[in-house]
Amino acid sequence: MNTLGYKQLNHYKIMWLFVNFDLPVVAPEERGAATRFRNFLLEDGFTMHQYSVYIRHCPSKQVARQHVKRIRLAVPARGHVSILQVTDLQYSEIINIWGSRPKALKTAPKQLELF
Repeated sequence: MNTLGYKQLNHYKIMWLFVNFDLPVVAPEERGAATRFRNFLLEDGFTMHQYSVYIRHCPSKQVARQHVKRIRLAVPARGHVSILQVTDLQYSEIINIWGSRPKALKTAPKQLELF
């Protein structure tokens, strides 16, 4: 198999997991459960993409399935958790926009004089 064919094949086997969740945090025990779930995701190799969205690269579908099994066991009793699985090829089309254009100050701040 040529190198190009190998790369194309891998783009479909390599997976990314997106874990999205909305967990209640009103009561202290709910906050604790949400914190434990976030810490579990971090310890399991996920990276925080947004506050309630964590992502992880998996080298194969089999590895992705193992992480999904672990997540199922770690989900708090209350709340909503969704897991989105995308191939590496699909993930390569992601568009991230961080921040916005800097806004000019309306007026320059006044210089502070100490003496």
